[in-house]
Amino acid sequence: MVKQFEDKASISKLCKWASLPQSVFYYRPQDGKRGVKPSTHTVMKDGRVIPNEKVVEDIKGALDREFCCYGYHNITDDLHDLGYIINHKKVYRLMDENKLLLGKTIRTQGRREFVKHRKIEATRPLECICLDIKYVWVQGERKNYYLLTVLDVFTRKALQQLLKSSIQKMDVIDLFRRIDVEHGIKGVTVRNDNGSQFIANDVKQFLKTAEARQEFTHIATPEENAYIEAFHSIVEREVIQRFEFSSYYDAKKTFEAHCKWYNYTRKHGQLGRITPHQKWEGYFNKKNDNLATPDEAEAGHAGEQPVRNNPANEDDRAAGIGKPVPAPL
Repeated sequence: MVKQFEDKASISKLCKWASLPQSVFYYRPQDGKRGVKPSTHTVMKDGRVIPNEKVVEDIKGALDREFCCYGYHNITDDLHDLGYIINHKKVYRLMDENKLLLGKTIRTQGRREFVKHRKIEATRPLECICLDIKYVWVQGERKNYYLLTVLDVFTRKALQQLLKSSIQKMDVIDLFRRIDVEHGIKGVTVRNDNGSQFIANDVKQFLKTAEARQEFTHIATPEENAYIEAFHSIVEREVIQRFEFSSYYDAKKTFEAHCKWYNYTRKHGQLGRITPHQKWEGYFNKKNDNLATPDEAEAGHAGEQPVRNNPANEDDRAAGIGKPVPAPL
C-alpha cells in the first residue's frame, strides 16, 4: 500500500498512516547466513597466515592416531601445540563442516582378518610385508609429520617410504601401487595395524583386486608387527634423536639418505651381518643360478637356519622379537 501511494506523500508519512515501521518497509532479504562471514585463514604464533584447509589436514592427522577419539576441546589444545592461534569455537566449526566431531565413526564393510601368529616365519622375499606410521617432529616448522614405511620381512629391506603432513587412504594405495608395479604383490601377505588409513574400504578393495592378503594386528599389540616396530626403533635412534630438522624438505632428504644407507650399507645383525639388499640379491641370485635344490630355494638360502632358532639381535630385541607367541584369540 505504501508503494502504491509513494508519489502522493513522503514515505515517512505513509508508514505512519499505515502503522508500519520504516525499517520493515526498507528491509530487503539477502541470501546466505546473517552476520559476519566466517574466516578463511588462521594465524600462527610466528605470524604466518594458514588457510583453513591446512588446519583441517592437521586436525585429521591428529585424529588418525589409532586410539584417538578427541573432541574439539582436545583438538584445540593439539593445534595450540602446533603453533596455531585458534579458539575452540572455530575448531568446532571446522570439525563440524568436515564431519570430524566425536561420534562420527569410520564404518567399513566386511570382516577384518586378524593375525593368527605373532611371529612371522617368512621364507622368501615378498612373502610378507609390514607397514606402519611413525611421527616425526620438524622443529623448524613446529609440527609433526608422518613417516610411512613398507618393510619386507624376510630381507628387512625398506621397499617404500613416504613422509607427509597427513597420510590418507589414497597415499597408502599409491604406495602399494608402486610396489605392485616394481615387484608385484600377488600372493603377498600385508600386515598392518588398525589405523584409519589401513582399514579403509578402498585400501582393502585394492589389495583384494591385486590378490594380496591383508591381515590386521589385534588392538594394543604392537609386538604382532614387531619387524616394522624394530625398524622404527632404528629410525628413532639413528635419525630422529640425532638430527633437528629445519623444514619438511630437510627432513625428507635426511630420511631418503637414511633409507638408502639402511638398505645398502648398514649391516643387520639378524641377517648375519649383511645388508638387507645383500639378503635380497643373494636370494634371487641363488635362485637364478640354480645353486640350491628346490627345497632349499623354497626355504631361502641353502643351509640357512630358520629365524626362530636365531637369538634376537639388538635391533629386534627392543621390539620384542623372540620366541613365537600365539596371538590372542
